[in-house]
Amino acid sequence: MKDLKKTCKIAVIQAAPIMFDKKACTEKVIHLIQQAAQQNAELIVFPELFIPGYPYGMTFGFRVGSRNEEGRKDWKLYYDNSIVVPGAETQQIANAAKKAHAYISIGVSERDAVTGTLYNTNLFFSPQGDLIAVHRKLKPTGTERVVWGDADKGYFPVAQTPWGIMGSLICWESYMPLARAALYEKGVCLYISPNTNDNPEWQSTIQHIALEGRCYFINCDMFFTKQMYPITQLHCCDEIVKLPDIVCRGGSCIIDPYGHYVTQPVWDKEDIIYADLDMDKVYMSKMEFDVCGHYARPDVLKLQVNEK
Repeated sequence: MKDLKKTCKIAVIQAAPIMFDKKACTEKVIHLIQQAAQQNAELIVFPELFIPGYPYGMTFGFRVGSRNEEGRKDWKLYYDNSIVVPGAETQQIANAAKKAHAYISIGVSERDAVTGTLYNTNLFFSPQGDLIAVHRKLKPTGTERVVWGDADKGYFPVAQTPWGIMGSLICWESYMPLARAALYEKGVCLYISPNTNDNPEWQSTIQHIALEGRCYFINCDMFFTKQMYPITQLHCCDEIVKLPDIVCRGGSCIIDPYGHYVTQPVWDKEDIIYADLDMDKVYMSKMEFDVCGHYARPDVLKLQVNEK
C-alpha cells in the first residue's frame, strides 16, 4: 500500500437547495465551495439531489394504475431542472473544484441525454477540475421509483485520493448489506453518504457502518422547509400543504472508524461542518477487524458483483 496523507480537512455542507431551479442551485454550490475553500477544506461534500432539490412529499400525480396531467406538468418542471452529466452545470462545478484545489462530492438529479430517464446520482470531482466518478442510485426508495430509474451503470465507482479510496452510497443504499460489502472490498476509507434521512434510527445505522467498514462515514443531509417549494410554479400543491414546516431536519455528522462521533449531528439549520480527519485511525482500527482482509473467509463466503 502506498503512503497516504495523514490528515484530511473536510467540509460537510448541510444546506437547502433552491428547489426546482438548477441554475440557482449551481450558483449556490459554487458559492459554498468558495466559502469552504476559504477555510482550506480539501474535501467538500454536498447532500443527495442538491441540484435541483429533493421533492419530498410529492407524487407527481401518480396513483396505482393512473397518472394526471397536472402531475405531469410538475414532473416536467423537475425534469427540466435535472442536469445532463457531463454538461454545463458539471463544468461549472469542476471549475470551482479546480479553483478551490479540493475534491467535491455532490448529489444531483441526472437526466440521461439519450433516453431522458432521470437518475439519483452522486458525482466526484478532483482538485484538477475533472469529473472522476458518477454513481447512480441502485434502487430508488419507495415512491422515488416514479421519478428516478434504477442505475444501469456507475454501480460502485471509487476515487483514489491522497487519503485512500473514496466511494459513495446514496441514502438507503446503505441499508443494502451487499452494496456496502462491494465498497468495503474496494478498500473504501472515506464512505460518502449523501442522503435525505433525518430519522433518529439512521444515526445508529451510520455508527454501525463506520465500525463495520473501519472507515470514516460522512453523513451529509439537507435542511429545507415547506416554504422553500416553488408553490407558484407547481400544480399539485395539496401534498406540500400537508408537510411539516421543517421538511428535513438535517443531522449531518462524521463518524470515525470506531463508530464514534467526530462531529455531533447538526439539526434544524444550514451549516458547514468542518473537521480534520486523522486517517491513521482507519488503518489502526483494522488491527483487530478488517472486514474484507484478515477477518474475511473467502473460502466460505464470496460476493459476486456485476459491474458491466
